[in-house]
Amino acid sequence: MNTLVNALKRISIVAGAACLTPSLLAADEVGRVGVDWVGNDIIIEAIPDPEVQGVTCHIAYFERSLFDRLSNGNWFEDPSNAAIDCRQTGPIVVGDIDRSWDGENVFRERQSIVLKSVVVKRIFDADNNTLIYLAHASELSQGSAKMSISTIPLYETGAVRDD
Repeated sequence: MNTLVNALKRISIVAGAACLTPSLLAADEVGRVGVDWVGNDIIIEAIPDPEVQGVTCHIAYFERSLFDRLSNGNWFEDPSNAAIDCRQTGPIVVGDIDRSWDGENVFRERQSIVLKSVVVKRIFDADNNTLIYLAHASELSQGSAKMSISTIPLYETGAVRDD
């Protein structure tokens, strides 16, 4: 069952590949937790920040089973809930990051073919010398309050700017 679901997700990823960020390829599945008897899972992926060496985020999100997809009649959509936690996993070297108010996308995982994604965005809080990672749902037609946040304080980390 999970093989077909994974194949369907890959098809939806390929169909929307033009909208995906390159860091999607760097995500590494490190855990999978079955949550019920029909095969629904929580997927946990490790995502190294492509512009900040020494920072890894772990994101958890829900993947519906084939049985759940068939019974609910919605083949190409997963819930867009996500949880995130980011940590220093080595010496921090800050690359050329976007320091604007709304930051930049680090990761995007499609939850439907066209309309919905889970996004991880990095925002630099210069006043507090902190990197903020926000996981949130991004939907074409409706906003969503589904979000999770993690921060990496750069104080006394020895973080250097890679110019």
